[in-house]
Formats: sequence, structure tokens, C-alpha cells
Amino acid sequence: MVEGLQERYQFTWPDKKKAMLAANAPINKTLRPCREESVDFDNTENLYIEGDNLEVLKLLQETYLGKVKMIYIDPPYNTGNDFVYKDEFGQNTEEYLANSGQYNPLGNRMVQNLESNGRFHTDWLNMMYPRLKLAKDLLSDDGVIFISIDDNEQDNLKKVCEEIFGHENFISNSIRRTINSGKHDVTTIAPFHEYILMYSKSFSKVRLAKKPKDQTERDRLYKEVDEYENTRGRFYITQLNKNSLQYSDGLNYPIKGPDGVDIWPGNGFEDKVWIWRWSKQKVLWGIENGFIVFKKSGGKYKVYTKSYEFVDKDGNPINRDNPYSTLEFIAKEYANFNATPELEKLFDRKKCFDFPKSLLFIKELIKMANLNEEGIILDFFSGSATTAHAVMQLNAEDGGHRKFIMVQLPEACDEKSEAYKAGYKNICEIGKERIRRAGQKIKDENPLTTQDLDIGFRVLKLDSSNMEDVYYTPKEYMDKEISLFVDNVKSDRSSEDLLFQVMLDLGTSLSSKIVKKEIAGKEVFDVANGHIMACFDKDVNDDVITAIAKEKPSYFVMRDNSLAGDSVAINFEQIFNTYSPNTERRVI
Repeated sequence: MVEGLQERYQFTWPDKKKAMLAANAPINKTLRPCREESVDFDNTENLYIEGDNLEVLKLLQETYLGKVKMIYIDPPYNTGNDFVYKDEFGQNTEEYLANSGQYNPLGNRMVQNLESNGRFHTDWLNMMYPRLKLAKDLLSDDGVIFISIDDNEQDNLKKVCEEIFGHENFISNSIRRTINSGKHDVTTIAPFHEYILMYSKSFSKVRLAKKPKDQTERDRLYKEVDEYENTRGRFYITQLNKNSLQYSDGLNYPIKGPDGVDIWPGNGFEDKVWIWRWSKQKVLWGIENGFIVFKKSGGKYKVYTKSYEFVDKDGNPINRDNPYSTLEFIAKEYANFNATPELEKLFDRKKCFDFPKSLLFIKELIKMANLNEEGIILDFFSGSATTAHAVMQLNAEDGGHRKFIMVQLPEACDEKSEAYKAGYKNICEIGKERIRRAGQKIKDENPLTTQDLDIGFRVLKLDSSNMEDVYYTPKEYMDKEISLFVDNVKSDRSSEDLLFQVMLDLGTSLSSKIVKKEIAGKEVFDVANGHIMACFDKDVNDDVITAIAKEKPSYFVMRDNSLAGDSVAINFEQIFNTYSPNTERRVI
């Protein structure tokens, strides 16, 4: 054990402590729904969230803590030409905007990370650390995270992941082929691959899928059939006796053959090196249950065991498929040069996004993570939304009900790019349009099997709090209009904005079913079949309160100035105590 001031191994960099604290730094933000950019807003269970992913991950903590089965991210690789998030937690948004000069016209907090800035690796690590810290909390106990990266930061990323997830939760560092040919300008070794780091939340609880064996391989190995074919599958045989250096008298015993003659493991050899692989008791069980077969050779019987496709040597169900390997993605079909034509065909336009990931690659990761039918898949560097496309495509192929959450900063497109010329001003516009087009294409190509397929998504946008800032100095207080304090909600916020803030605060899924009702002329939101009922209209009277209380919601929420008058305020608690005493009431 290392004590005191002795040197010890550690991985550190400038501002690491600030990066560690950044994950817990409070924010005063919310998510606002955008119906007009959504698809099937009222019924979909998928989410597309626009905004700084660090702040979005913080907002998702209450609702999705421990609920995400798989995370895939393709963060900036820190090549010296791409951009990283510039997090300044010592300043508020307005101060940083005024002092840094690093915001583009859309307010994006992205800066180019040049090798000449003296903080090349530092800035990248400070960006990744808090985001991965928050991501780990969102993972379920049996969840996994995949991270694409290249040589620029692979070594640093692995060290960060070892610290956050723990070495014991490391699963693999695989490689993926990225290009098919080229790189003629390289003077040393041409890089044709990148990496996929994979970590778990809790290694002992992860159950990764295996890759189905090729049918030709199955046919080659499992050739024989018997009366158990329907339940055990086909089988192959292996001799029961073996020549072993670890001789045991207990495994050198006679087995009575079909002709009544004893069969010894040494077949007449007297030197003590031959034994049976199974105990005598196990052999008797095997003969009785059809796991032992006798075959005559040279006038004598030999003993064999059967290895079935679908059960083990004890008769228990088993998956004999192959585990995925670290070389799984070296095939050309997983490379970027396949992904670009996929996207161009979907958009009917050249070069609408740089370096998209292959649809087949993401689909295979989802299969590997063992999301057979359902589960939430999060991508908080979603880019062109390949992950969302893969989720919908896989659901269409196997009837699954997986859900996606995409998070992307609305990073501006270069005005010289084909995407900008096509009318896409930022990356979010590309991602949303891809999901729309991909979903419709999947439906059109599979009309009979995709009737219930969820190809929709709710668009939510990160914004400042819905509530007015009421913390002022005495002078500022006098300068403010007195009307500010009559209503504590910002004037440009809708009732649905307030509803989603409430859903975040109460840890309610942001994809929950929302039904609007009219009660006594007032708009009432019913979330998740009575989990939350909310009314943000003004002049709410006893009749409205009574009708809501009779619905017995788990939570009832209203605005501070919703009640029609003092008498309603007085009766409010009594009405709920009478009709629904267990309802938790909140006022915002």
C-alpha cells in the first residue's frame, strides 16, 4: 500500500479536478418540446434532443438513471482540425458569451482544437471526462457503452474509461476497417482502421449476444441426426476414451458394450495412461438418455459421446454460436466508404455529411449488446443519426421495440458545404431529416410487417429555465417592472413547455403518452395514464380541482397563479384530501 507523499501511478492532466466537478455542477436549463419538427409526437417513444450534450445528460439523470441499455458515441477524434466542446463552468452563459468570442451565430459552444494551442489533449480530456461520468450513471446494470475513436486519443480515452468505469468493467478494444484503399500520401504506414472501446456498467451482469454460426459451418460440424433432433438438434460424436498424463483409477473402468463384452478405455493396453472422459455414473446417465453411442470398428465396439447443437453434455439448453471477436468489424461492409453512399442515396444528394458510420456496423453493435427486443439506446454525439436509423431498421427486421435517444448540438454547417447549399443550416437539421426519410423508406419497403413500427420522434430543445430569474439586488428590483413578479413564468413559454419541465423534475419518461383533456373549460394534461395531471391555465376553480382530484393522479401540478381566488386556494387542499389524499400536489 502506498502512503503519504510517495509517488504513485495516476493519470492526470491540467484542470482534471474541474472536469471531475463539471459533471455535478448545477445548471438552470430545461427541455422544450417542438411539435412542428417532430414526427408522430403524440405516439412515438423516440427522442431527438438538440443542445449541448453535457447539459442534456444532466437533465436526463433524474428520468433515465440506470435505464439505458446501450450507449454508442462517435465523439470528435481530436485530429487537430475538428472541434471540441468548450466548457466554462466558472462563468454563466452570458459571461462566457461576452468574454470568449467562441460562439458562432447559433450560439454553439464549439472551438477548433489546434495542436498549437498548448492544451491539445487537455481540452479534449476535459470535454470527455464529465460526459462519460454522466453517461455511466444512465447505463443500466447490464448496460454497455461503445465508443469509436482513432489513434489520436485512443490511449487517453482508454485511461479515462478505466478510471470512470473501472478496469474490471473493460470488455474489449476492437478495430473497425474505415477505408478500402488510398492513403498514398502516407510516408510510413497507412492507417486503415480505428477502434471501438467497449465497457460495461457491471461486468458480472452483462450478457452479450453471440454471433450465429454460418449455416454452412453448422452443416459441416453437426451432421448426424437421431430421435432427439426436434429438441436437441443435430450432433457430432467424439471418442469417450483419451490418452492422458493425468491418469486416474476412478476413470479406468469397464463399460459393457451391446454384445455384453467389457470395453476398457485402453482397448487392451495395460499401461496406465488411458482413461474415460466421463465418470462411471455419468456414462450410465448418458447411455440411458441417449448421449452415448457405441460403434463397431475392427470387430470391437468403441464408445462415443454426442455433442448436440442446442443442449450441453448435461442436457441443458445452450447457445453454441460463436462469441463476437475483436476482429469482427474488419470486413469492408462495416467501413465508412459504404456509409457515405447509403446516406447519399437516402438524401438523393452528394456529400451531405462527412464521415458517417455504416448502418450495418451500428446494427451489429446493437445485436452484440443483446438488445433482442427492447431497451433504450442513447447516442449523445448523434451526428447524422445513423444510430436512430439502425434502431428503426433492426426493429423492422426482427419485430423489436427498441427506443432511441439522440442528442446533438446544432453545430452550424459550413456555408460552402453541400448540406448548407441544400438548405440544412446545422447538423441537427440533417439528423432529423435522415430519421424522417429512413423511417418512411423502411415503411414503404416493408408495408405488411411494419404497420406498428415506431418511426416517429419527439424533438426537444435545450433552453434556459421556464421560470423568471427573481434574484435581484435592491436597485435591480426597483428597476424591474412590477408585473414581473405577478407571473414567475417567462412570457414566451407555453403550457407544454411547463409540462416537460415538470416531467423532468418528477423523473417521468419524456416519451410518456400525453393526453390533453378539457375540464370545465380548462386545458388539463394527463401524462402516462394518470401518473401526472397538470393544469397551467388561469382562473382554475373548485369544479376543475374536484374533477382532477376524482381522477386520483399520482401527481397534480399547476402554476403559482392558476387558482381563481382565495376561496379556491382555501378549498384546494380539502378537495384533494377528500377525493385523492395520496396525490402529491406541486405548484410551480
